[in-house]
Amino acid sequence: MTTQTPRHKVFISFHHDDQEYKDRFVAMMEGNFVDKSVHDDDIDDDNLATETIRQKIRDDFIAEATVTVVLIGPCTWQRKHVDWEIGSSLRDTKNNPLCGLLGILLPNHISYPAYPKANRQNYRRLIPPRLADNLGGLNPYADFCLWPQSISGVDDIRSRIHRAFQRRDGTPPNNARPQFKRNRTVPCEQGWQ
Repeated sequence: MTTQTPRHKVFISFHHDDQEYKDRFVAMMEGNFVDKSVHDDDIDDDNLATETIRQKIRDDFIAEATVTVVLIGPCTWQRKHVDWEIGSSLRDTKNNPLCGLLGILLPNHISYPAYPKANRQNYRRLIPPRLADNLGGLNPYADFCLWPQSISGVDDIRSRIHRAFQRRDGTPPNNARPQFKRNRTVPCEQGWQ
């Protein structure tokens, strides 16, 4: 008898340029998780201070999630909101429990699909630094994979989300990196140093 992988509450972090992939991911994974992401018009950010926006995302969306999935396009590593969302996901507080962490490299990324076959150290600078900080070692806090190309890939993502949830009780996350104060402006393919 096989056991069913439980559905988890998932917060999806992504660069707005990759909205199409975010929408495709939610549709592809329909029924496999509960989407706790911020959607268009959820937050009126025109009239709010940056810290208020960060607090609303952290307290109203991430706080209800158990796993954060980071969709990684070519410029995702540059985005301050992605950095803040990962950072909030890695904090264990009364109002914001620790989330599991899974990065998914999108097909529009410069290193897709070479990333898993090549020397990963060369590509680390092309993914969000706070995610990269949690991928190393014998028992990494975060997991990482490629965008699924088939229905079996959907099953793999569902399993990876569950394993990310389970890893929350293992190796503590590395959240020591200072938060981005602003978006990075160097060319996307240059990466962070």
